[in-house]
Amino acid sequence: MPGLHADAHSQSFVLQHLTADDFLTFTYPTLRRHEASSNIVLAHALKRVGAEAAPNRYESTSEDHVAALFATMARDRYTHRPSNDAFWLTLWSVSPQSGLPTLDLVLSCVNWSLGDYPIFLWTPHRASAASSTWLVPRIQQITKHLLDCVPPERVFSVFGLTSLVKTFSRVWTQATGFAIEPEPFYAALHSYCTPETFRQRDAALPQGHQLRKAKMADQEAVAQLCKEFADDSIYFPLSIERARIEARELVSKGLAWVYDASGDITTICAATRNSPHVAAITKVYTTPRWRRRGCAELLVRAVTAQLLFDFGKEAVVLYVGHENSAQRVYDRVGFAGLCGKPKPDGVEDALELGFVGADRGHW
Repeated sequence: MPGLHADAHSQSFVLQHLTADDFLTFTYPTLRRHEASSNIVLAHALKRVGAEAAPNRYESTSEDHVAALFATMARDRYTHRPSNDAFWLTLWSVSPQSGLPTLDLVLSCVNWSLGDYPIFLWTPHRASAASSTWLVPRIQQITKHLLDCVPPERVFSVFGLTSLVKTFSRVWTQATGFAIEPEPFYAALHSYCTPETFRQRDAALPQGHQLRKAKMADQEAVAQLCKEFADDSIYFPLSIERARIEARELVSKGLAWVYDASGDITTICAATRNSPHVAAITKVYTTPRWRRRGCAELLVRAVTAQLLFDFGKEAVVLYVGHENSAQRVYDRVGFAGLCGKPKPDGVEDALELGFVGADRGHW
């Protein structure tokens, strides 16, 4: 196979994908097998591909189809180009036994209406990622190619499985001189809820209260909650003008639910990352004057139930901070491995580390 770069254990190479369609054409069979853990990269790509192709066409993509792509791939596919827009890097290894490429690592460099996202890292090889012998050469290789594609200022933070992020950050700092921020931007657990773990509780709402999809008339209230949510993080604050952009996108696309207390919008729950069988709850926030009244738990349970039982999702996933008291809310709804309970497969530590002096985006 042309253009392969050897590491200590197998031949490996990096591809750059300048469109979501191209990225999914190569990676969808692997991402689909790991749909819950890959949500952070798969759902963003599917969201972008809606303007490029029919998203459901990837369901028929097989490993044999991907192998055929590699067999006929032109040599210039191994050339990486600078990009001011979204792109993906994928690292593949070819073992001597099979002779076929295997997806080892995904790096996502994408943006949205409020600016650049962090660099997202994902691997299907969760156990291997704990081994520095396996991980370090791959991170070094993909980092080298990332530097061919973007200026170092673009990489303001990196998010993913803790071992991936720590290794990437060390390598990136060594390569660029951009120091790691003293404190993590986010240290969290990735958890999931399925129809089997979901906990239904029938609780009557006070008269005049509703759990419902956000409507266009709610945009200003949703914007205020988005701003308060962002302001809780010192790293990614939002002006009210930018919060209105986010609120308009959430409401117009049907991605936000609210707790409506007789016209007072107390709580928002957003599910913005969707793939065929998995949805991610990405924002839950209750304004301070309505806290400790159970609004968030009622809304999260209603949204999770709708995603699982009405929309037919196999799992709803989310990230929650290690020290975030919201773990208790999600645990009562049925999200696994929280509040100090044993962590089943699929519940894992995630980390976001930032870089001093980079051009901060937003997510």
